Amino acid sequence: MEIQEIKQIWEKVKDELSQNISESSYTWIEPLEPIGFENNCFTLLTGQGLARDIIRKNHYQQFMDAFSKVLGKETDFEIIFDEKLSNKLKQEKAKIEKKLEKSKEKENSKDVLAQMQSFSNLNLKYKFENFVVGSNSELAQAAAMAVAKNPAKRGYNPLFIYGASGLGKTHLMQAIGHYILFNSPKLRVKYVKTEDFTNDLINNIRSGGDRSERMTKFRQKYRNVDVLLLDDIQFIESKERTMEEVFHTFDSLYNKNKQIVITSDRQPKDIPTLPERLLSRFEWGIVTDITPPDFETRFAILKNLADGVEFEVSNDVLELVAKNFTKNVRELEGAFNKISAYASIKNVELNVENVRKILKLDEIKKEITIDLIVEKVCEKFDVTEDELKSSARSQRISYPRQIAVYLIRELLSKSYKDIAKYFNKQHPTILFSYEKVKNELKKDNELKSQIKKLKTEIKSK
Repeated sequence: MEIQEIKQIWEKVKDELSQNISESSYTWIEPLEPIGFENNCFTLLTGQGLARDIIRKNHYQQFMDAFSKVLGKETDFEIIFDEKLSNKLKQEKAKIEKKLEKSKEKENSKDVLAQMQSFSNLNLKYKFENFVVGSNSELAQAAAMAVAKNPAKRGYNPLFIYGASGLGKTHLMQAIGHYILFNSPKLRVKYVKTEDFTNDLINNIRSGGDRSERMTKFRQKYRNVDVLLLDDIQFIESKERTMEEVFHTFDSLYNKNKQIVITSDRQPKDIPTLPERLLSRFEWGIVTDITPPDFETRFAILKNLADGVEFEVSNDVLELVAKNFTKNVRELEGAFNKISAYASIKNVELNVENVRKILKLDEIKKEITIDLIVEKVCEKFDVTEDELKSSARSQRISYPRQIAVYLIRELLSKSYKDIAKYFNKQHPTILFSYEKVKNELKKDNELKSQIKKLKTEIKSK
């Protein structure tokens, strides 16, 4: 029997089991992996030796009944323990055992958990289990797990995670929330993007009726929680009223020993117009970063994605994608989703040749580097690299230098420190250059056109 058919049978069996087994007991069953069906015996793989024993002891007949109903005949089953899977799941094993011991209590808390998950505003796909840890994110993941296991622990509050867009900050932040809700469902977890926090604030200020009452409810929403997850705090820049509310919300939670987790695309000290009182508070706990993943991590991420599709993706294909999409995790996942969707729709084999065509990799003639960006900017504005690196402050030199800084930051996600080193400038100078171009783009269409053309040239053949 083909493995795909075996998987389909197992999904139907799981559906049957889910209707007859408690939610806490079902956590032992969900990770089981079907690997064979021979001689009227269905074989399952587990990384949890305890799961195998508990199922055999407590749920044997329920399994037999489920297989009989799905297959229309009495069918035996066996569960094989795999030590490699055990290593992957060992961190969760203790928690699963704890949940089993408290299964009767948990049954009564289903409604509470559902309500808290709805209130938390968390995305179900962002969990620790599917976060691939690499050298680029090892410290951030360890800090996030420490916070999840022991919220508001001294020295870890707040947790501030920074890094360029698409590297996994939101994933880690929400994984903290899911972990806490799973293990302590009565705790109130609230995830909110800073932009949504600001919009919520503005709506409550502008709406009709009793403004005092509205603001009281607004503050209660974010202050009567046990864990506040505040995403993309850099958008607080220049929003004085938002900064004021964040300050008082922070103090209210911190003084009540509640956990605060914050993410940003830059360090606290690099957020323009951030008041000193907020800056110091953001740095009270742990400040850690996530950088672009190295090749090994990118390959591991792709391998993880490949395990979730119904067709085989060779290591050669995964290596090809990992070598060509290096900027961030979001870009990497986008490339994989593109080739997997193409393979499903067109029903074609995903070999190296096909993938190169699907992703148009042969059109990529040059790797984008700082030198390439500077070269294109110099050509555009008729200046030299030495002039850009000089101390000259004339408009003829400073303007293209600012453009180059912006493009390096946007296209390569380089840190301000690395860019400053390249141009022989101070960190604040580079930050100012980036922010100036970023702000001008909002109102200057000519600049927007220049940036667009330069990006096209840099990425072209």
